[in-house]
Amino acid sequence: MFWKREWKALAIITAVFLASFYLPVGKERFDASIIEAFHLVKWYAREHVLLCLIPAFFIAGAIAVFVSQGSVMKYLGARANKFLAFSVASVSGSVLAVCSCTILPLFAGIYRMGAGLGPATAFLYSGPAVNVLAIILTARILGIELGIARAIGAIVFSIVIGLLMHFIFRKEELEKSEAQMLMPETDVQRPLWQNGLYFLSMVGILVFANWGKPAESSGLWYNIYHAKWIVTSIFAIGFGVMLSLWFGMKWMHILFAGLPAVILAIMYPEMPLIAFSAGVVGLSVITSSNKEEPGEWFSSTWGFAKQILPLLFFGVLVAGALLGRPGNEGLIPSEWIHAAVGGNSIGSNFFASIAGAFMYFATLTEVPILQGLIGNGMGKGPALALLLAGPALSLPNMLVIRSVMGSKKTVVFVGLVIIMATISGIIYGAI
Repeated sequence: MFWKREWKALAIITAVFLASFYLPVGKERFDASIIEAFHLVKWYAREHVLLCLIPAFFIAGAIAVFVSQGSVMKYLGARANKFLAFSVASVSGSVLAVCSCTILPLFAGIYRMGAGLGPATAFLYSGPAVNVLAIILTARILGIELGIARAIGAIVFSIVIGLLMHFIFRKEELEKSEAQMLMPETDVQRPLWQNGLYFLSMVGILVFANWGKPAESSGLWYNIYHAKWIVTSIFAIGFGVMLSLWFGMKWMHILFAGLPAVILAIMYPEMPLIAFSAGVVGLSVITSSNKEEPGEWFSSTWGFAKQILPLLFFGVLVAGALLGRPGNEGLIPSEWIHAAVGGNSIGSNFFASIAGAFMYFATLTEVPILQGLIGNGMGKGPALALLLAGPALSLPNMLVIRSVMGSKKTVVFVGLVIIMATISGIIYGAI
């Protein structure tokens, strides 16, 4: 009786003991992989948390508080017109130009507000995959053919995967639809155009604060990059004005939050992250101390951060240990990957899809990584497979998706992305 009750605990303790006993500490590759894990976490913390994730958390919190559930269900709910729902999901995801982790708080926000599984997963895929900037960069560096194939594949994927998720879990979606029919209409506190401008200001901050430096030293993209913090500041000023006019925040509180950021921006113009961080702290202080809607907004934002950040950092650690950073190796030797993705076989496309799904790609970094792989003999079919699976998924991304919609739906979603990326790679490689 004792063994039946305690065998799981014994098995876990035994496994941990054996893993510790045979831990290959001192082996060069193992030690290097541990260093790579922490290097990746350090890079992720510096490059993505303040500028990407925190704005995304605030947007997700705002969705939960300021967007009426009726609006979400009208356009993205289980009862919504499917053509309208998938069109809105794919377009709204594509305009963000974010990575597979930054999209997660936004996905969690609309899913919990009642969005149907199909539109929600179409949004989840389209955000990082249907990225206009990444598609343009792919065409310019890797060739127009691969750029067009990526654009077509990503747009089709976002819709097809959403439809398949809706079909596979149609019983649950039907139950959700029936439950939504019984829900009363929610009161709208402000007109749609006010909420639209409010979200536009936050999306503008997110997009322009993360605008990457282009390869060229002139032209439109370079000029936008050169003025990115000016544009970000304009969106931030508009954001503060709207908080005062439409959301009941006092002018003095908004000045209290924004003035330190302005002073630090003047004192340290070469380090805009300091001013941005001060603005985030100020906004957090004034909203968390407010007992009205802004206080609910901060509470919702903090809830998303608590749920998502630990899983993301754990996933980044594991991904760094296994695969390393771009240009550096983890536990898995890079020559294994190079050897596995040559040619255009089913195996090479399947491996490229799986490798892409579990690796972490920051926005736009997949292009130079793929350029190196192609230079080492990667086939064009596996290249497309990695482009379609990689930016939309990652190990940290999967851990968070599981916490939002459960293990079963996560496995199906990941499986659909990998299978469709494999098939697309085979077809593209054969053309």
